[in-house]
Amino acid sequence: QVQVEESGGGLVQAGGSLRLSCTVSGMAFDDYDMGWFRQAPGKKREGVSCISSTSRFIEYGDSVRGRVTVTRDNAKDTLYLQMNNLQPEDTAKYYCASTFPCSYSNLRRVDEYNYWGQGTQVTVSS
Repeated sequence: QVQVEESGGGLVQAGGSLRLSCTVSGMAFDDYDMGWFRQAPGKKREGVSCISSTSRFIEYGDSVRGRVTVTRDNAKDTLYLQMNNLQPEDTAKYYCASTFPCSYSNLRRVDEYNYWGQGTQVTVSS
């Protein structure tokens, strides 16, 4: 049984930073490409970033490119998302999931992934 725990969210002012973490158990983490996704109330889920199993391939969504960095530590079965210069439009609940091979197009297939965790809330005040 796969278990996912996202953490690191919080309330920050515009321009601030957060580092999200996603710890996974019950699967061979280092065999899977992984991604970060977010969903704001009343909005469609959005792909934020993905990273291949070896960290060789990385992609970012258009709305966050240049402001976020995805990394992973396979020894710790953990995925990270460093977010800088946060803006109110980044307010959402953030989830991680294993993905199809990391690519710009696969990052957009948000309805085809299993989101096992409860997510972590990021709220950015203006």
